[in-house]
Amino acid sequence: MPEAHAPAPGAGGSKRSDVRRNQQVLLDAAARVFVRAGVNAPVREIAAEAGLGMGTVYRHFPTRAELVVAVFRHQVDALAATLDGPPAGDTPFDTLRLWVHRFADFLVTKHGLAEAMHSDQAGFESLHAEFVERLLPVLEQLVNASAAAGCTRADVRAYDLMLAVGNLCIGAETFPDYRARHMIDVLLDGLKQHDPGA
Repeated sequence: MPEAHAPAPGAGGSKRSDVRRNQQVLLDAAARVFVRAGVNAPVREIAAEAGLGMGTVYRHFPTRAELVVAVFRHQVDALAATLDGPPAGDTPFDTLRLWVHRFADFLVTKHGLAEAMHSDQAGFESLHAEFVERLLPVLEQLVNASAAAGCTRADVRAYDLMLAVGNLCIGAETFPDYRARHMIDVLLDGLKQHDPGA
């Protein structure tokens, strides 16, 4: 009788890491597709963007609601981790601007979340509260850093800015000619601290 061979050390761990890596690739791809085409984009488009088969998408996320919620959490994690790495821009204002644009992309997923979750209003409200709780302190630090560096006005509250950006994003999917990003840039330019003597 042939001798049984034990699995190679670390083989299970390698498989698990491949699964995790595929999931991250899939979530990044789905986030890009959602920004481009909304949360109802075809699964085949998400699979093609990720370079994975449609079966892999369904294996990780059997329903669209599960995929949308996972992308939502993935984006919140990425936005919340902004302060953990080096500054994303040359100045505190550049870093703030980049974060706000990424936040606007995230709002596309959030706006589609209620529809994807259908009747789970309590679950939707819980996710909404979670994102505000996690992201408001990050935006607050970015706003304060920009003001301390003299880049932006000191009387701007992070909460007001978060609501303003959210309101500017409403209608972006309904009206294709609406340039939400342009309006966000107009808003951000209005926050800049201008030297009266210049």
